[in-house]
Amino acid sequence: MIDSRASRATASISARVLAVLLPYRRAADPAEAPDHPEQLFQIEQFVRAGEPIVFTLPGFPCKSTNPAKVLGPLPDESERLSLRFLDRLCARVAEVYPPGARLVICAEGHVFGDLIGVSDAHIDAYVEELRAIVRRERLTRLTTFDLREVYGDLPYAGKRALVDAVYAPSTESLWAQARADADTLRLYRGIARSLAEDARAVAFPGPRSALRRAHRDRAYGVLRRSRAWCDLIADHHPRSVRLSVHPQRSGAAKFGIRLLDADDVWATPWHSAALRSADGGWRLMRRVDAERLGRLVLRHGRPSHFEAR
Repeated sequence: MIDSRASRATASISARVLAVLLPYRRAADPAEAPDHPEQLFQIEQFVRAGEPIVFTLPGFPCKSTNPAKVLGPLPDESERLSLRFLDRLCARVAEVYPPGARLVICAEGHVFGDLIGVSDAHIDAYVEELRAIVRRERLTRLTTFDLREVYGDLPYAGKRALVDAVYAPSTESLWAQARADADTLRLYRGIARSLAEDARAVAFPGPRSALRRAHRDRAYGVLRRSRAWCDLIADHHPRSVRLSVHPQRSGAAKFGIRLLDADDVWATPWHSAALRSADGGWRLMRRVDAERLGRLVLRHGRPSHFEAR
C-alpha cells in the first residue's frame, strides 16, 4: 500500500513537471495530441530519488554567417531572452517539485563548425559571451557543456575526429533513414534549407548543380555530427530529460521546446534577430524583416535587437 501511494505521488508530481513544459512545446504536428511517455519516465527517475531534475538542450552553436538573418557574430538579445526563459522554466519546475531543476546548455558549434564555415575562434567567442550572459544575469540554474569538457585541450579538429570515430552514424545509414523516417527527412530538409539560405549570402564558385550537391552533402554531414553529439551528451548525462530546439512529434525521445515566439517553427536565436513589439512582446525573425518593422537598439555598444516603430 505504501509503495502504491508513493508510485501515485511520483506519477502525480512528474505529470505536474511535464505540465510546466507543455505550453512551450514545439511540435512537428501541432494538431497531434500530446503524448510524452519518454519524458514522464525520465522525470520520474529524478522524482523517485528526490533529486533535482536535469534537462539537457543541444543548441546555441554560433550565430549564422548570413547577415540577412542576424545582427552579428556574438550573442545578442535573442540569446539573452532565451537564456532567461530557460532559467525561469527551471524556477517554475521548483514551484511544483521543491528539489527543482537545472538545465545544461550543450553548445554544439565546435561539433560541426567546419561544415558550416565558422571558425573555432568565432565559436569560442560566442560561447564565452553566452557564459558571460549567464553570469551577468545570475541565471544560476543554467550551466554550459561543450567539447572542451569532453576532450580538454586537444585541438578542435582532433576533437571532431574523435566524435566522428566514436559516435557518428554512417552517411549511408542516414540516407536510408531519411528515406524511411519522416522525422529524419524533415530535420535534414530544415538543415539543408538553412545552409542554402546562408550560402546565397556569399558567392559560390561553381555551377548550380555543384552548389546543390554541396548543400546536400553538408546537410547530411551536419545531421550526422548532430546525431553524434546527442549520443555523446547521453553518455555524459545519462539520466537527463532530453530537450530539443527542433520540432518533435508526440511520443518522441526528445521534447521540442520553443525558446521565443516566431512565425517560423524552425526559428532559433542564432538564426534570427529579436523584435520587441509595441505591447512589449518579443518575436524572432530574420534581421532584414525586423529592420523594416523597427529601429535598431544597442546594448553594451553592440547591436542587440529591434524596437517596433
